[in-house]
Amino acid sequence: MNINRREAIIRMAVFLGGSFVGPRLFSAALDETAPVTDFGFSVAEIALLDELGDTIIPETDTPGAKAVYIGAFIAMMVHDCYDPAERANFKTGLTQLATDYRVRHGHDFAAGPATVRTEYLNEVDLAHKKDRHSRKPSLVAFRMVKDLTVLGYFTSEIGATRVARHTEMPGFYNGDVPYKKSDKVWATG
Repeated sequence: MNINRREAIIRMAVFLGGSFVGPRLFSAALDETAPVTDFGFSVAEIALLDELGDTIIPETDTPGAKAVYIGAFIAMMVHDCYDPAERANFKTGLTQLATDYRVRHGHDFAAGPATVRTEYLNEVDLAHKKDRHSRKPSLVAFRMVKDLTVLGYFTSEIGATRVARHTEMPGFYNGDVPYKKSDKVWATG
């Protein structure tokens, strides 16, 4: 039986009486048409996070980050795992990234061609690599978006089963698996 992340959350919430994920998420999870505004992020901010994530992991022969609702995942992680000051800095940096792109290219990030968006994020990544300890909000936000995109994508069903090789557990350890350079990584060990 295959279930998606939303169904798993609903089942876990019902199992634990709804106290595990809270009433707002529980009610939103039951209504698939509800706007995703939980966790203090607007629909526009989550859409921007989707576009940033999809630029970092674009659709190829496998679905991109937007297919796993990476924006909602990032919003949830920032809300649940970072303190209020870090969340505020992240949101400021996210706004700054979008504004810098708009000023530079004359349109919103989502409206830009994939090559221009990729080039822009590569420049931001290079600036981040030159100053890894920068507290500049746009660089902090980019670093968090990049890290959370990779985490969210590869822990999603698509990332773990369609991008990486997957063996359902229980299994056994085989330390001598034949490997070719073009083989996919293992999602399970």
